[in-house]
Amino acid sequence: LDSKFVKGYYRRAVAHMALLNLKEALKDLRAVCKAAPNDIDARRQLKACEKEYKLREFEKAIKVDEVIKTVEQILGNPDDIVVPDSYDGPRYDDEITEEYVDQLIDYLKEQKNLHKKYVYKTVINARKFFEKKCSLNNITIPDDGKITVCGDVHGQFYDLLHIFEVNGKPSPTNMYLFNGDFVDRGSFSIEVIMVLLSYVLLYPDSFFLNRGNHETIDMNKVYGFEGECTSKYTANLFKGFIELFNSLPLAYTIENKIFVVHGGLSEDGVTLDDIKKIDRFRQPGQGGLMSDLLWTDPQPGKGRGPSKRGVGFQFGPDITEDFLKRNNLDLLIRSHEVKQNGYEIEHNGKCVTVFSAPNYCDQSGNLGAFINFDKKLIPKYNTFKASDHPKVPAMKYAKSFFGF
Repeated sequence: LDSKFVKGYYRRAVAHMALLNLKEALKDLRAVCKAAPNDIDARRQLKACEKEYKLREFEKAIKVDEVIKTVEQILGNPDDIVVPDSYDGPRYDDEITEEYVDQLIDYLKEQKNLHKKYVYKTVINARKFFEKKCSLNNITIPDDGKITVCGDVHGQFYDLLHIFEVNGKPSPTNMYLFNGDFVDRGSFSIEVIMVLLSYVLLYPDSFFLNRGNHETIDMNKVYGFEGECTSKYTANLFKGFIELFNSLPLAYTIENKIFVVHGGLSEDGVTLDDIKKIDRFRQPGQGGLMSDLLWTDPQPGKGRGPSKRGVGFQFGPDITEDFLKRNNLDLLIRSHEVKQNGYEIEHNGKCVTVFSAPNYCDQSGNLGAFINFDKKLIPKYNTFKASDHPKVPAMKYAKSFFGF
C-alpha cells in the first residue's frame, strides 16, 4: 500500500519469481527500479526476470498442440539398450527382487549411477502400476503389521536410508507411505526416487507414494530435479519422470480413518469420493481441488486465510473438523512444511504435519520425523537427526537465473 516502501516491492517480486509468476514479478521490479534507479541488484534482477519472461513467452508462441507421449514413447524400449560388460551395478530382468533393491542401495551409496536401462525400466513399470490406481486409495494394516508415514524427503538420500535403518526395511508387514516431495532441493533426488519406486514394484501392496507439489514441472525446473536428471542421465528421462509423477495418487486413507495428503484441505463440502474422482494425469495448475490438496497449509485461526506461498490458502481448525466429520475420519496427516521438531500437532490434535528431511537443505538444523501406526491407529512419533552425506551441496542442480 505504501508506494515508497521499496523493500516491500522487492520482496514481493522475489516471491513471485520463486513461484514463476514472472509477469507479476516484473511489475514490482519495475516499480523498484523507478523508485531506486541506482539499485544495482534490483536492475540485475529485473534484467534476469525480463529475459526469462521473454523466453517463456517465445516458447508459448512457437508451441504446437501435440499428443502427450507416454513414458514408453519418450524413453523407448529399455530392453533394446545394451549394457556393457564393464558395468558392475545391479541388474534386473522381469521383476524386481529384494536382493536387487539391497544391491541398488549399496551401489547408490557409493555415488555410482544405475545404468539407464534399469532406470528406464523402473520408471516405465512404475507408471504402468500407478496409472491403474485411483486418485484416493485406502490402506489396510495387517493384524501383525504396522505402517510408517513419512513426510518430505527432498533428495536427502542418506536420511532416507537412515529411516530404513532405524525403523526397519520395508516388507509386507512393515509398510510405508511417503507423503510427497521426494525430489528437488537435495542433490540426491535420483537416488531417492529410484529406491522408492523399486520398493513400490517389490511390495505393491505395502509400499505407497503420494504426490507432492514438487512432483511438478515448474518446481522441478527451478529447484533441481530437472538439472539432476539431465546431468546424471538425459533430458528425456526428466520428461519420463513428469509423466510418472502425473500418475501418482493424490491421497490415501489408512483403515478409512486417517486421511493422508501432501498439502491440506480444499473448499467446503469436499468428500472422499470427490477426491477419488479427480483426473490427476496432468499438472495441478494454480487453483482448484487438485492444487489445494498439494499446496494448502493449516493456520491456528478459524476459517481460511491467504497463503504465505502465493498458491492455495490456509485452513483453520474448524475446516479440519468439518472435513473429518463429513467423511467419518479421525485424523488428517499432511507434510509440505519444515518443522523444527520434525512434526507438529495442530487443530486440537486433529491435524499433524510430518517432515522427514532433517537439517533441511543442509542449513535449517531441524529434526526429521516419521509416524508409526499399528491396527489400533494410535500414532507413535519418532524423530531423528541428519545423517552424514558426501560433500555435494544441496541445490547443486537448481536453476540460478534469479541469482538466489
